[in-house]
Amino acid sequence: MLEIRKGQEKDKENLAQLVMIILRQMELSLVAELGEETVVDLLEQAILQDGYRYSYKRALVATVEGKVAGVAFGYTNEEESTIDVVFQQLLKEKTGLDQKLFTDSEVLGEEWYLDSIAVYDSFRGHGAGSKLLSALPEVAKESGKKVVGLNVDLENPKAQKLYEKTGFVTVGEMEIAGHKYHHMYWKV
Repeated sequence: MLEIRKGQEKDKENLAQLVMIILRQMELSLVAELGEETVVDLLEQAILQDGYRYSYKRALVATVEGKVAGVAFGYTNEEESTIDVVFQQLLKEKTGLDQKLFTDSEVLGEEWYLDSIAVYDSFRGHGAGSKLLSALPEVAKESGKKVVGLNVDLENPKAQKLYEKTGFVTVGEMEIAGHKYHHMYWKV
């Protein structure tokens, strides 16, 4: 049975692995420099902290028969400037590097921004991604927002079609970490 629930501390390992799916796709130089094992370790520590981009408290988790299948993370446009402070501090403390994992703004106006959505390969095709998406309007409303925003890679038309089917429309284009994205809105 597929269910959606809020993230919990016990999810940290799964959340870190799901975030790594996205970070691999983004081809971030810091991930290549540090290695995935170090990044996963840092993520697992940061996930337990309030306010972090990938905090378990920001996570909507899809489960299938009690097993974590996927996750969605997001935040409001006002939060974007502070969501990575926790990771930056951990990175400096653990590695001595004073760098940012993300350097580009991803939001466009007043929105609840879907930062990331990822589903394990073994659970794809079970509806986890669609069910996570359908839960977003309620999260946006709880945050006082009337729009859910997201970015989809121009080279990922399959994902764009899923978002369009859900109700998103393209409102602009952005470049993030050297990749071009369609910025999409879903009025809720």
